[in-house]
Amino acid sequence: MNEKVKTARLSIISNSALIAMKLVAGIFSGSVSILSEAIHSGMDLLAAIIAFFSVKMSDVPPDQKHPYGHGKFENVSGVIEAVLIFIAAGWIIWEATDKILHPGEVENLGIGALVMAISAIVNALVSRQLYKVARKTDSIALEADALHLKTDVYTSVGVAAGLILIHFTGWHFLDPIVAISVALLILKESFVLLRHAYSPLLDASLSDTENQIIMDVIIGRGYAFHNLRTRKSGHFRFADLHLSLQEDMPLKEVHKICDEIELEVCSRIKNIEINIHVEPVS
Repeated sequence: MNEKVKTARLSIISNSALIAMKLVAGIFSGSVSILSEAIHSGMDLLAAIIAFFSVKMSDVPPDQKHPYGHGKFENVSGVIEAVLIFIAAGWIIWEATDKILHPGEVENLGIGALVMAISAIVNALVSRQLYKVARKTDSIALEADALHLKTDVYTSVGVAAGLILIHFTGWHFLDPIVAISVALLILKESFVLLRHAYSPLLDASLSDTENQIIMDVIIGRGYAFHNLRTRKSGHFRFADLHLSLQEDMPLKEVHKICDEIELEVCSRIKNIEINIHVEPVS
């Protein structure tokens, strides 16, 4: 089992445990902010499951029907996760608004605050590991999952702080307000994730930095080119371009030049495949 799959599985296990803790604490305390966190973790769990299967599928080698590989499974996963976050945020706002209209007291504040603190610590550790592997493997699915958990850390800390404040002030109306604040932060998270995951599905170009590397390699060798096109699929990158060479140059020399360009670009940009079309200098 590769590192990406192992890390995705870790997220599933941690989220499952935290959901159980938050549900018990939320039911016994009657806190809508804790229940909102349980809903948030439920979305995190579903996202972790999607990420788990997407990272497995994205590494499947190219086949006849998918000659460019299966990398976009990770991007589809990220888009689905973003939609799930939108749904979770809407649900939280609905429940919190009902709590404002029909107020009630929150009980067992100490237990609730303790559960939120444990949740923040666990998610901080798991999120850190997810980010580490996501950067190492350039996995959008793991990055999306890490972003989920990172937001969960902030919201858990916020809910814990709200419960402590209620304990000292007796202002129980703070509970649904904290829950709505959690939902707004989740909405912001989903927008960032959706934009990041959806762009490669439209075959958007690689970053300016990566495109510049390709251009620098060719220009640095003294060759002219045009029609550079790049795109990304999961953690795989693709580029094609037209390279201008002297029309009387031997085929063996042309092939050598193309190989040298490809090798240098691949040494500076990971997981990239280049297709060079050679044509005579006009």
